[in-house]
Amino acid sequence: MAAAALPKVVAQFKKIAPLANRVLIKKADPITQTKGGIVLPDQTKTRIHRGTAIAVGPGGRNDNGQVIPMQVKPGDDVLLPDYGATKVELEKDEVYFIYRETEILATIPE
Repeated sequence: MAAAALPKVVAQFKKIAPLANRVLIKKADPITQTKGGIVLPDQTKTRIHRGTAIAVGPGGRNDNGQVIPMQVKPGDDVLLPDYGATKVELEKDEVYFIYRETEILATIPE
C-alpha cells in the first residue's frame, strides 16, 4: 500500500478504533508475477504474511492498570502469522483484519 493512500484509508476508519492492544491491518496484495516476469498460477499463491497497520489501539494494561504503549504505529509494514485474525469487511472489495499486537511477528523496515 502506498504511503500517499494511507490518509484516505485512515479517514474511512475514523469510526473504527481498535481497543487495547489490537491493530487494524490491510494485508498486502498477493504476488501474481515474479521479478523475472513469470506469471504465477493461482495454485502457487500462498497465504499473505505481510500487511500495513492502518489503526492501532491505545495499548494493553499491566497488572497495576498502567497502559503499556504500543510498538506498532499506523503505516508500519508488519509480518503476520498464518492464523489469529478477525476479518472485517466494510466495503465491497475492501477486507481488513484485526490482530492483537502480541500476535504480530515483526515490523518490516522500509
